[in-house]
Amino acid sequence: MKITINDHRKIFAIQEEFNTVFPFLKIEFFSKSNTNNGVASKKLVKHHSKTLGECRTIHNKGNITITSGMTVLDLDQQFSDIYGLTVQVYRKSGKAWLETTFTDAWTLEEQNTQGQELSNIID
Repeated sequence: MKITINDHRKIFAIQEEFNTVFPFLKIEFFSKSNTNNGVASKKLVKHHSKTLGECRTIHNKGNITITSGMTVLDLDQQFSDIYGLTVQVYRKSGKAWLETTFTDAWTLEEQNTQGQELSNIID
């Protein structure tokens, strides 16, 4: 899947595109990093109607190619390095959404499959 990235795209549109391909995963965006005593802080964007331009530090236009075989870490890095966007992938577990921080080396397909299995067991 290719997702178009530009300053005018709405966050919810990117989330919907991602969720169509990976229904047991969701992607959240964080506002521009603020530095506090040398430590970058991440603040979740709560208003999904915001544009990507309001949340990023690098304003490149283009397409990000997302494949089921890429890892969460690779996805995070592409968003960050190319487009200045900080993202976090969450995996569904029943009715809850879990950060994939400890499983960032898993592929998106593995994450989505695990989310589906956990949701089927718990539901």
